[in-house]
Amino acid sequence: MRHILLINPNSSTATTEMMVAIAAAELPPGFSVSGASARSGPGMIVNSAELEAAAPEVERNWQEFGRHSAGVIVSAFGDPGIERVRAAGKVPVAGICEASMLEAAQGGRRFGVATVTPELAEAIAAKARQLGLGGLYTGIRLTAGDPRVLAADPLALEEALAQSVQECVELDGAQAVVIGGGPLGQAAIALARRFTVPVIAPIPAAVRDLLRQLDVFDTAVA
Repeated sequence: MRHILLINPNSSTATTEMMVAIAAAELPPGFSVSGASARSGPGMIVNSAELEAAAPEVERNWQEFGRHSAGVIVSAFGDPGIERVRAAGKVPVAGICEASMLEAAQGGRRFGVATVTPELAEAIAAKARQLGLGGLYTGIRLTAGDPRVLAADPLALEEALAQSVQECVELDGAQAVVIGGGPLGQAAIALARRFTVPVIAPIPAAVRDLLRQLDVFDTAVA
C-alpha cells in the first residue's frame, strides 16, 4: 500500500477530514491517504500574512508525518510551504493551487478563479504568473461577506460560488474556472456538476497531478 500525506495548512481538523475524504475518493486501489493539520494558526487562511505563516507548519507536518509517504498534497490555495517540502522530501508533491491552475489551462484555455478570500486575490494572481499562466488567467471573482462565515454554511457557500463561477464565464470570458480553496472542496465538487464549462475542484486536481508524478497514469482530463 502506497501512502499519501495530505497536509492541511489550516488548523481545522474537521476541514482536514473533509479533504482526506475527497482525496481518498480519487485514489486508485493500492493507495491510502491520511491528513495532518497545522497545530497553530487560523482554521481557514484568508490573507497573505496567514498564508506565509503557514509555510513552516507545512514543513513541520512533512517532517513529522511524511517521511514514509510516496507523495504529498499541500491542501491550501496558494500552496504554502510547497517548495520547502519539495526540497526536504525528495518525493512528488502536488499543491492544490498549482495543480488546479495547470489543469484549467490545459489546451490553452483561458481560466478564472472563483473564491471567497479577497485578501488573497494578489497572491492567487501571482501564482498564475509564477506558473507561466498569466496570459491565460482571466482574473478572480469573489463572493460577498466574511469568508469564514460563508464557509460554515455549505448551501450558501455553494450558491455564492456558483454566482462567482457564472461571472468568471460571462463577464471575463473564462473557458474553465478553478474553485480557489481547500476548505471549499465539497462545494467545488458539487459545482463541477452544475456547469457546462469545466469547473476544477482543486483537491481532485492535486490527486491527479500527484498520480501523474508517480507514473500511475497519464490520462488527459477535461
